[in-house]
Amino acid sequence: MFRGVANLNLDTKGRMAMPSRYRDRLVETCEGRLVITVDRDGCLLVYPQPEWERIEQALMSRPNMDRQVRRLQRLLVGHATECELDGQGRILLPPPLRDYAGLDKRVVLVGQGNKFELWDEDTWVKSRDAWFKEEDETAEPSAVLESLSL
Repeated sequence: MFRGVANLNLDTKGRMAMPSRYRDRLVETCEGRLVITVDRDGCLLVYPQPEWERIEQALMSRPNMDRQVRRLQRLLVGHATECELDGQGRILLPPPLRDYAGLDKRVVLVGQGNKFELWDEDTWVKSRDAWFKEEDETAEPSAVLESLSL
């Protein structure tokens, strides 16, 4: 399980050092092989390759005559890019993916259980603050959340 928020820097070549607390687990579970793709919230999704392969297989097994399925296939699978941790624990983020998410220098890596989200730092802060405000304004939890006890 990947959890927590890490503020990181991209170097001039677009490389990001994966936090050391995740490196051993990534080497154990996927030999440092990752897949990065876009998310519709404007961030990137970073999956260990075996986890991505399960998602990709499930998505590609859906009938692509459905417009929503086809759109997701085009966006998620079409942008999916394989990368590997280098000897110093860094990953190289391809320019098209950096451009999509507006990643320049300061980024935020957010653990999401089976994957990570990678955000531009300013976008992350604005989105996080908006989500907290939205939560404050929502009086009733959704049916999905009613049974969850935090």
